[in-house]
Amino acid sequence: MAVTIKDVAKLAQVSISTVSRVINDSKPVSPEARRRVLHAIETLGYEPNEVARSLVTKKSNLIGVIVDDIGRAYVSQIVRGIEEIGRMYGYDIILSSSYGDAETELKFLQLMKTKQVEGIILVSEIVNEKVVDYIKKTKVEFMYLNRYYNVPELPTISLDNKRAAAKMMDYLIDLGHRKIVYLTQEKLDLAIEQEKIKAYKEAMASIGEDPILVQIDNYLMDGGYKIGREILRLKEEKGITAVFCCHDELAIGLMNYLYDNGVHVPDDISVAGYGDINVASIYRPTLTTIKEPFYDLGAISIRKILKKLIGEPIDEAHIVLPIRLIERESCKKISQEA
Repeated sequence: MAVTIKDVAKLAQVSISTVSRVINDSKPVSPEARRRVLHAIETLGYEPNEVARSLVTKKSNLIGVIVDDIGRAYVSQIVRGIEEIGRMYGYDIILSSSYGDAETELKFLQLMKTKQVEGIILVSEIVNEKVVDYIKKTKVEFMYLNRYYNVPELPTISLDNKRAAAKMMDYLIDLGHRKIVYLTQEKLDLAIEQEKIKAYKEAMASIGEDPILVQIDNYLMDGGYKIGREILRLKEEKGITAVFCCHDELAIGLMNYLYDNGVHVPDDISVAGYGDINVASIYRPTLTTIKEPFYDLGAISIRKILKKLIGEPIDEAHIVLPIRLIERESCKKISQEA
């Protein structure tokens, strides 16, 4: 039979309210009474009901984290940032994956509230109006991270994607490339992707070249592999020398296809990515890419929530993190005539 707070009070010869004050450190208790209560707790092996305790103290030391899919490389980096910073402040996380389902996102948000979480971080790849409305009405501290869409009315952290894409295009052009493909997603309504496409088109126009957009409905590694045949066709017919992929996963999948078909990167064609997922620095040739600071996205998100919870001054609601181009082995300098 489970030990109750009543059992602790009886052994310590104090009232139940005194035991509660010691456990929650809510009101002063005499040193002698505190000693007896702590001794009784240790003797009986009493474990306080954390949910009930949080209702009294208004503190659960829990942060809810809802992600699209914990199996995704960039998501795991974000979660690591959240978890490590949370632990530094004595907070644990409750983690759930929605797998891109709008109703599941909303269900988990509602579930997190019943668990008395003090803050929620949502890492999503869709725009869910029901979630936006729900968050606006709830009093729980919240941070919203989305790789594809901007939702200005929610507190978030993002990257200057247009500037980042422009930086990569400048790099490729400086290497001598003129016939550059941009491998993008089929759903061109993605707000963040549109920023990158605009930068690509502006860079191509600056050198007097027409943009070569290749759209794909699968932005994972197998999608990059499957589009390989089309890239080789463009290489043969249009003389393309470089492919700028909107995600590292596509770039790595494409490089796999090229390797399987005897095409060498970067000697025969250069490939650049976007994101700097973990495998980008391990795969051979190592991938030249734009570093999206996924760990920092998670770390800063929970730090902003915790600053609000402990009453520290906070920065602006929307933070834009700095960008960095990571130069590795997958891109090569060519002559202007190539």
